[in-house]
Amino acid sequence: MKEKWINALTLAFTVALLPPIWAVLSPYIGVTVGAVALICAGLFACLGNDIKKAIPVTAGFLLGDAWAVIALTIMAHSTLNPNLTLYLTLFVMGGLAVIFGTIGEKVIFVPAWLAGWAIGLTIMGPMDIATVGFMPLQIAAAMVAGVWYVGVIGDLFQKMLVKNLKK
Repeated sequence: MKEKWINALTLAFTVALLPPIWAVLSPYIGVTVGAVALICAGLFACLGNDIKKAIPVTAGFLLGDAWAVIALTIMAHSTLNPNLTLYLTLFVMGGLAVIFGTIGEKVIFVPAWLAGWAIGLTIMGPMDIATVGFMPLQIAAAMVAGVWYVGVIGDLFQKMLVKNLKK
């Protein structure tokens, strides 16, 4: 029971300390979508914050971000019915993401690719494709921060706290 509470309280402290630092600092580096880091950290946490999975998860998120830009570009330039365009784009690109991700499964985590794609579509979907600008780079920065700063560094920080408290 004591160990359970040490883990819970050190995790609570880590979550209370590190993500707010990102939230405060991210606008100063031009990232207006800093909360994306929390979404990405959450998925990474579901994998146990396993540092061995950090690169494939990061690759998946970044591919999803790029996938969103490609999808939005296709949809913006299609002359088909908008609903048909949406369906066909999601159908083809979703299937391709799973196939490509499976081929590269050692370096790409497919659920992160799909989640990254959804994040990108959610943020950039309402925007005119001509005004997207640096938004994909902002999203990418937040994704990387989520996995590496909140996820990996947060996990290492919490483990250090637990180790010191158990002494």
